[in-house]
Amino acid sequence: MEKPLVSVCLPIYNGEKYLEEALHSIKEQTYSNIEVVISDDNSKDNSRNIVERFKTSVNFPVFIYQHEPQGIGANWNNSVKKANGEFIKFLFQDDLLEPTCIEEMVHLALQDKAIGLVFCKRKFIHDKTNPQHIEWLERSGSLHQTWKSADFEKNRIITGRKLLNDENLLQSPVNKIGEPTAVLIRKECFEKVGYFDTRLKQILDYEYWFRIFKKYHIAFVDKELVTFRLHDQQATAVNQRKAVDESEQIRRIVYKNYFWQIHPYYRKNFFLRYNFFGKVLKKVIRMLKRLK
Repeated sequence: MEKPLVSVCLPIYNGEKYLEEALHSIKEQTYSNIEVVISDDNSKDNSRNIVERFKTSVNFPVFIYQHEPQGIGANWNNSVKKANGEFIKFLFQDDLLEPTCIEEMVHLALQDKAIGLVFCKRKFIHDKTNPQHIEWLERSGSLHQTWKSADFEKNRIITGRKLLNDENLLQSPVNKIGEPTAVLIRKECFEKVGYFDTRLKQILDYEYWFRIFKKYHIAFVDKELVTFRLHDQQATAVNQRKAVDESEQIRRIVYKNYFWQIHPYYRKNFFLRYNFFGKVLKKVIRMLKRLK
């Protein structure tokens, strides 16, 4: 059987510090039918030269698209729109892929056409003396174990709607899949559920995972196939310093788009919190309690 083309989408911006390592991890892949799509948000450092050298050293297609800065989400979307593959494998400029990453993820994705997203465990490069890194790893190091009813260690393929109905859906960490580097996405998902919401900053990845949940199955590879780097210049850290908090926004999105798919606990909570009649009912209940 012919192997499907996988587009490795690499959005970059001033990534010279770690970019060469990331590109080398692509070069080492055991899966051969790949192309690399690099979307450059007008980097001012040596990133472009690093990419050009890489392009001459490999025997698979490497496409480079440079454009004016449009933000993180737009850069992600731009790389996907330029991709030709049946599957999208994201890799960020400061992260790494294990040599068998694409091969193992594609193998699982081909088990069922209903699978829209495959995710895996992650390794981490971090400052072991940094208390913020330690706290983050304790909370978000093993994401597949943070679901309540979904047991990915027993069932490697689970319907996305089961995940939407999970009682832990919006409990911390809300992103229970991982960063884009940790996933393989079927390209048709972008045709069915749209692209990343460029208005968002901190939650744009898992807001997108939720959309995939509604229409597809989710699969899990129980191996550390990617390495995620924690450092002060990554988007999550920058957003935290800027006090970017979109936690209320994700709840409103879930209420608006997934009300009938989510767990009854959230339906009740959101009805009383966001629905006009729910707010009225809440006031009536308070008044009745005062009269007792």
